[in-house]
Amino acid sequence: MAAELTVPQLSAKHRPTLDQALSAIRSRAYWSPHPEHPKAYGETAPADGLAAFEALRGTRLDLGQPGTDGWTGSEVSPYGPELGVEYPHADPDVLLPAMKAGMGAWRDAGPEARALVCIEILARISARTHEFAHAVMHTSGQAFMMAFQAGGPHAQDRGLEAVAYAYEEQTRVPGQADWSKPQGKKDPLNLGKSFTAVPRGIALMIGCNTFPTWNGYPGLFASLATGNAVLVKPHPRAVLPLALTVQAAREVLAEAGFDPNLVALAVERPGEGIAKALAVRPEIKLIDYTGSTEFGDWLEANARQAQVYTEKAGVNTVVLDSTDNYKGMLANLAFSLSLYSGQMCTTPQNLLIPRDGIATDAGHKTYDEVVADLAASVGGLLGDDARANALLGALVNPDVKARLEAAAGLGEVALASREVVNPEFPDAVVRTPVLVKLDAAKPDPDAPYLSECFGPVSFAVAVDTTADALDLLRRTVREKGAMTVGAYTTSADTERAIEEVCLEESAQLSLNLTGGVYVNQTAAFSDFHGSGGNPAANAALCDGAFVANRFRVVEVRRQA
Repeated sequence: MAAELTVPQLSAKHRPTLDQALSAIRSRAYWSPHPEHPKAYGETAPADGLAAFEALRGTRLDLGQPGTDGWTGSEVSPYGPELGVEYPHADPDVLLPAMKAGMGAWRDAGPEARALVCIEILARISARTHEFAHAVMHTSGQAFMMAFQAGGPHAQDRGLEAVAYAYEEQTRVPGQADWSKPQGKKDPLNLGKSFTAVPRGIALMIGCNTFPTWNGYPGLFASLATGNAVLVKPHPRAVLPLALTVQAAREVLAEAGFDPNLVALAVERPGEGIAKALAVRPEIKLIDYTGSTEFGDWLEANARQAQVYTEKAGVNTVVLDSTDNYKGMLANLAFSLSLYSGQMCTTPQNLLIPRDGIATDAGHKTYDEVVADLAASVGGLLGDDARANALLGALVNPDVKARLEAAAGLGEVALASREVVNPEFPDAVVRTPVLVKLDAAKPDPDAPYLSECFGPVSFAVAVDTTADALDLLRRTVREKGAMTVGAYTTSADTERAIEEVCLEESAQLSLNLTGGVYVNQTAAFSDFHGSGGNPAANAALCDGAFVANRFRVVEVRRQA
C-alpha cells in the first residue's frame, strides 16, 4: 500500500520527541510533551471537543475491520446519559488471521520506524484531547478536569514512555555485526551477523473501567512498538475512549503504509464475556490486564501460551508516626482520600495510627484527635458541593456504591458519607468518602483492613506502636500487595525502618507529602507505577522489564 507518511517525514517530525523521551527515562527528571491545561489546545478546542463527543453519541463507529459479524454497544455514562454508540462485534476466527497478516512488514520496518509511527498515533490522539476527555469522563465517572488530564496528557505520556522503553530495549543489540576470530597462522574465521527484534505475536489488551486510557496505553504501545499486533478488548462500560484510540491507530498505520489491522477492537455483547475465550487462543502471545485479582489470577494460571502482565487489587497503606506539618499532612491526606471518590488503584485505604497518638508541630495528638481532625479536613475540602463534584466525579458502578454503604457497618464511623447533587447531571451518583475507625489489637484474619475495599472507603486503624504499624504494613504488602505506601515521620530511624520494609516487600513509598504532590499520583518518565514485586501487580509502568519480553532477538549468521 502507498504510504502518505514516510519514515523521513515522521523522523523530522517526531525524532526530537523520541530523543527527549529517551533522555527523560534515563534522568527521571520532569518532562512532558503533552500540555495538561485545557487552554493549551487552542481557543476553540473545548467547544470543538465537546461537539465532537456529542456527534459520536447515537452513531455507529465503523472501523472497517475484517470479521465484523454484528454491532454492539450498551454504555451508560455514570453521569446518567446513554451514549448510544455501536461498535463492531468481531469474529475472532476472521479477525485474528487478518491481524497477523501485517506483522511481517511491521517487523521489518525496525524499531525506529515503529516508534515514530506510535508517536504519530499519540500526536493524533493529543490533538483530540478535549474529545477524549469527554469520552473518558462519561465512561469512567471521572470529573472533567481529571478525565482531561489523567485520560489525556498523562495517559499519552505513559504511552510515549512505553515507546521509549521499547525502542531502548530493542536497540541494545546492533542490527548488524562483522565477526572475526583470529586463528593464528590460519586465516581468521569470518562471519556476518544480523540481529532482528522479532515480535511474540498478537497482543491482547484488556481495558479497565476506571482508567481506560491511562492504564491501557502502556501495554498497547509497548506491544505495538515491539512489532506485535494489538487486539484491544475494552471494559464493556468504557469502550469509547479505546475505540477512538483504535480508530486513530488504524488511520496512522494505513497512512504510513502498514496494515491497519495491526490494531483492532474486540467489543463484547452484554454478558458475553469474551476476554476468557480470547485470552487462551493460541494466536494471543501477550496479555495486558488491569482489574480484579480474581480474573488476573485466572489469566496468569490459564493463559499459559502468553506472557501476561497484570495489575490487580492491593491494600494501600499510610503510616502516621509523627509530622512537623500537621495541617499540611491532613490537607494532603484529605485530597488523596477524596480524589475521584477513591476509585484509583493508588488511593490510600489503611491509615495506621498509634493508639497513643503522634507528635506534631501542633502538639501531641491522640489517635481520636488525629482521626477527628482528618475527618474535619475531608469535610472542609468537600463542604462546597461545586468543589466536591469537581474532585469526586461519580461512582463508576453500583458495586462501588454497595461497598461504600456496607463500610459504615464495619466499625465506628468517624466521617459519614453524604450524597452530593450534581446540578448538571442529576442522575450521577456522587458520594463523599467514609472514614471508619478500626482496631488492630486483636488479630482477625477477616479484618476489613486486610483486603481491598475499592472506592471512597478508608480505615483509621489503631495500632499499639509504630513498630506494630510496620509489621502490619509488611503483612498486607506481602499477602495482599500494594500499589502505594505513604508515611509521615520526623524520626530518621523510623524513616529508615519504613523504607526497609518497602525495599524488602517491593512497594513504592512516598514520605512526608504535605504539598501539591499526592501519594496516589505518579508522573510518567519519572515515577514507577507499581513495582512488579508484590501481589498487586506483576509489572511496573514503565521499566525495561515491561517491554523486553514482548520481543525476542533472532540472529542470522552468514559465512563472510
